[in-house]
Amino acid sequence: MKRTHLPLNALRVFEAAARHLSFTRAADELAVTPAAVGQQIRALEETLGVVLFRRLTRNLELTPEAEQALPALQQGFLAFEETVRLMQAGQSSRVLSLAAPRALVAKWLAPRLADYGRLYPGLRFSIVAHDAGEVDFTQANLDLAIHFGDEPQAEGIHGRTLGAERRITVAAPGAGADAPCIAHPLDPETPCVASAFTFADAGLAIDAAAAGLGRTRVPALLAAADLAAGRVVMLDAGEPATGTWWLTAPTPQWRQAKVRALVAFLADDVQPGAA
Repeated sequence: MKRTHLPLNALRVFEAAARHLSFTRAADELAVTPAAVGQQIRALEETLGVVLFRRLTRNLELTPEAEQALPALQQGFLAFEETVRLMQAGQSSRVLSLAAPRALVAKWLAPRLADYGRLYPGLRFSIVAHDAGEVDFTQANLDLAIHFGDEPQAEGIHGRTLGAERRITVAAPGAGADAPCIAHPLDPETPCVASAFTFADAGLAIDAAAAGLGRTRVPALLAAADLAAGRVVMLDAGEPATGTWWLTAPTPQWRQAKVRALVAFLADDVQPGAA
């Protein structure tokens, strides 16, 4: 019989009835009525063309065919249970898998995950660097992804924004508006005639500005910690960004308590004006 035609529910009922040698006790285990168990067994016998039980006066007895098949069936159900356990372990409440841009991880996300981990000891994080647009969740086993840009449009993907974002220009204390320009991919429209330096991500551009190499325009969220520490200063009031930070995941992930809890923590941790 092809696997697509396997009467799995009826086989599960048969396994319980065969183990107990009682429709009543099997019904108690399965939270159904004895009549429903008897109906499933009769349907299974008709499907297989095999008698499975001898109905005696006060109990049941397995036929030789049923007795011979029972151990293999029980091993099969054990294998199913182990497979389900392995699938659930990948999305255990103790493991959170995230994808985010390198700059966001270094400048904003990592310290907050450390704080979150202190609130929930034993929690483990798996972080994947992803800098190019939205994540393809079909190619990655992720609980959550963060990207900068527009609201996700892919079917089945939903997001929560961290709030309106601004682009600000920062430089080391004492630097002026005439400092060399530092470019990076998150700001392709940097208002410079020519960039003196180009870095692979906005986080490195902020570090370069702090080191005195020049000025760079970045999302305010990425510069918040360096501004607070005095490593860089703002050279302008900034302007509204064309995108913002999105926490995104497919619909099934949003049903997980661990995902909702982390999203709430991260969103609540954004200070007004930082994004």
